[in-house]
Amino acid sequence: MFSAVAVLFAGLLHATWNALAKAVPDRHAAFGVMGITQSLICLPLLPFVAPPAPGSWPYGVVSIAMQLVYMLLLIRTYELGDFGQVYPIARGSAPLLVAVAVTFLGERLTILQVCGLTTTCGGLAALALAGAGPQRMPSRQAVTAAVLTGATIATYTVVDGIGVRESGTALGYTVWMFAVEGVLAFALMTAVRGRAIVSASRDRWRVSAGGGAISMLSYGLVLWAQTGSALAEVAALRETGILWGALIGAMFFAERLGPRRIVAAGIVTVGVILLSTH
Repeated sequence: MFSAVAVLFAGLLHATWNALAKAVPDRHAAFGVMGITQSLICLPLLPFVAPPAPGSWPYGVVSIAMQLVYMLLLIRTYELGDFGQVYPIARGSAPLLVAVAVTFLGERLTILQVCGLTTTCGGLAALALAGAGPQRMPSRQAVTAAVLTGATIATYTVVDGIGVRESGTALGYTVWMFAVEGVLAFALMTAVRGRAIVSASRDRWRVSAGGGAISMLSYGLVLWAQTGSALAEVAALRETGILWGALIGAMFFAERLGPRRIVAAGIVTVGVILLSTH
C-alpha cells in the first residue's frame, strides 16, 4: 500500500517537472541545467551510499542511454503539440508496453489488474483527445513523437526494474545513475546547442534546476517501488500524473479542460483502483 502511495506521489512530481520543462523556452538548455543539478546533488552522496552490485551495471548503462534518447524525443514532442495532449499520449502508451514486456520476465497480472491496465490506458487516451476539435487535434508528427517517447519510457522502466533488483540497493542505484546521467545529459544538450547553451541556461535556470531535483525524487520513488512491486503495476500507477498534467495544462498553459476530460480522468481513476488490487 505504501509503495502505491509513493508511486502516485511520483506521478504528481513527474507532471510537475514536465510542466516546468515545457515552460522554459529553450528546452535543451532546461534539460542541461536539470542534468547538472542532479549530478551536483548526487556526486557528494556517492561516498555515503552503497554502490550497486556489478550485475546491475549493464542495466544502468542501457537505462542511461535510453533516458538520453527520451530527453531528445520529449523535447521534440513538446515542440510539436500541446502539453495536455502529447503528455498523456507519451505517458499513457508506456504502461501497456511495459505490461507486454514483463510477461517475458515471468510476471503475471491478475484478471482485475489486466482490466485495470486496459481501463487506465483507455482513459489516458481519452484524456489526451477529449475536447479536441478538428483544429486542436495533435498532428501526426506530434503523435508519432509522443508514442516513440512512450516506447523509450517503457524500455528504461523495464530495464531499471531489473537493474534495481539486481543492484541490492535502490538508493545506491538511484544516486549512481543520476550522478552519471546528469553529466552526460548536459554534454548531450551542449553538443546539440553548442556554445549558445551557456547564455540560454541563464534563462529561468532556477525553474530548470527545480525541475531536475523534482525529477530525481520522482524517479527515485519509482525505482524503490519496483524492488517489491510488479513492474506493470508501478508503470501504470505512475502515469496517474497525467491527471495532474491535464489540470496543469488547463491552469498554466490555457489548454481546454472540459466535461469529456473530466470523465476521462474518472475512467483513469477506476483503472488505478483496479490496478491496486491483488
